[in-house]
Amino acid sequence: MKTKEDPVLKDLLENEDSALFLEKRCEIRQQARKAIAKIQEENKHSYNKRRKKPNTYKEDDLVAIKRTQSGPRLKFAAKYFGPYRIKQVLRDDRYVVQKIDEGEGPRITSAAADNMKPWSDPIEDVILYFLW
Repeated sequence: MKTKEDPVLKDLLENEDSALFLEKRCEIRQQARKAIAKIQEENKHSYNKRRKKPNTYKEDDLVAIKRTQSGPRLKFAAKYFGPYRIKQVLRDDRYVVQKIDEGEGPRITSAAADNMKPWSDPIEDVILYFLW
């Protein structure tokens, strides 16, 4: 049953199908965006639930920096290098630190606050313990 309107009818049906397809695709993308945003918010909430804010340091504070390299001979090595003096405060809880003595570790480096802790001298701690 071919008529001269067949190509016109075919074009109309194709246009309608493509319009429906584009509309459906847009709707699916919106649903995906909402689902991704919801999951990201849940992940952010669960990550931040038990996270504490890092210590903030000022220039000239003494700190120890965490040993980030691992290896077979480093298993029993000290977990932190130090003492280091804060030379510059950078943004996002980052610091430029400089080594004070000639111990192990880099001379000048940058470190994040979550890889640092305040310096406490073990010998000084023992002396204070016995004097108290």
